[in-house]
Amino acid sequence: MHVVIMGCGRVGASMAAALERLDHTVAVIDRDHQAFRRLGPDFHGQQVVGVGYDRGVLIEAGVERAGAFAAVSSGDNSNIISARVARETFGVEHVVARIYDPKRAEVYERLGIPTVATVPWTTDRLLRTLLPDGVASAWRDPTGKVALLNVPVHEDWVGRSVRDFQGATGARVAFIMRFGSGILPTAKTVIQADDQVYVAALSGTVSDVTAAAAAPPEEGS
Repeated sequence: MHVVIMGCGRVGASMAAALERLDHTVAVIDRDHQAFRRLGPDFHGQQVVGVGYDRGVLIEAGVERAGAFAAVSSGDNSNIISARVARETFGVEHVVARIYDPKRAEVYERLGIPTVATVPWTTDRLLRTLLPDGVASAWRDPTGKVALLNVPVHEDWVGRSVRDFQGATGARVAFIMRFGSGILPTAKTVIQADDQVYVAALSGTVSDVTAAAAAPPEEGS
């Protein structure tokens, strides 16, 4: 597959090298020709000087035969404009844009442009390294709005239903790992000993959800 990358910073150069190792052809676009030094002497793809939303520059980079386009420059506006041109003008099937502002990322997702919100994604990766298992999110959507958590569950939840657990935590049980196999629970599914419970929760509620799951059910609930 031919891949066009807009932005030859550390991320763009790293992606280009990784794609070549996987035997894809690559063209990298950057407005600063000095940036191509990051590619190193082993890079065999195209180096195109220009802006990633210029039609002529994109055509020179081979966008018309590209199966994928990644906009990873340091500018949110440039990334999203380039991604939209690649998708809407040239019909590139797989397009992604790196976005620093998570609020913008949510808007662009609604426009059909997959985004990676760098700040929330990096924050999650750091938390997963720093915090105990089950506290940080196992996955988060690109906008940073929804997180998937493997929550520690208090032993008194054993024998209680998923409906009760969801009511107490305010989160939705996405799936349960039981004896090494994943199951999709219903509201009537009963939590068993040694279950690993994965829940979907909104950002900003992760601490509350984790605390509620780790606490015993309230009396009468």
